[in-house]
Formats: sequence, structure tokens, C-alpha cells
Amino acid sequence: MREEFKLLVALQDLDIMIREAEEKKTSDKFKDMGFQLDGLEELQKGRAKLAEKIPVALRNRYERLAGHYSMAILPVTGNKCLGCFVKLPTSFFSSAYSSELLTCENCGRLLFIP
Repeated sequence: MREEFKLLVALQDLDIMIREAEEKKTSDKFKDMGFQLDGLEELQKGRAKLAEKIPVALRNRYERLAGHYSMAILPVTGNKCLGCFVKLPTSFFSSAYSSELLTCENCGRLLFIP
């Protein structure tokens, strides 16, 4: 998996953690379970540093998709997009595309082959 993909997945993970920490109902639930949710500012700073490492065009594409979907980048599993569960064309699995970031033709999410 290319470095850009790893950075995008890490960015998505940070976005999910930030979203959960900011959402009152979820944060209260985590606090009741004994988790400390301090450090939201550190998460946001870490996200900003990580986002700087991603090429601008790719980051903009990710952020546009992240505004529509809770998961904007997903691995391909079982020849399916894990966002919309549509079977992908066999051309996606050609060795020419194995190291590229792909786009689901149905939902538009970013896909990678692990």
C-alpha cells in the first residue's frame, strides 16, 4: 500500500476519533465506560500536521467525500466496495491498478486494494 493511502486512512481514523469526542452523546457514553476524552486539541493539531503531508488535490478530494460519508476511503474486500457493497468490475483488480487509489463507480468513495 502506498504511503499516501496510509496517510489518508490515518487521517480518516483521526477524523472519526475527533467526531466521536465532539459528539456529546458518544462522549458521555465513553466517559461512563471509564475512558478519558481529554486531548481533543491534540487530536486536532495532529490531524492538521498529518493533513499537511497529503498532496493538496488528494486531501481536497478526501475532505469532500468525508463531508458526505462517515468513511471516505475503504479497502476493497471480496471484490466489493465496503461502502455501498456493490461488486466492482474485474478491471479494478488488474495489476496495473493494484497500486493506485481507485474510485467506486457507484458511491464515489476512494478505494484501495490491500
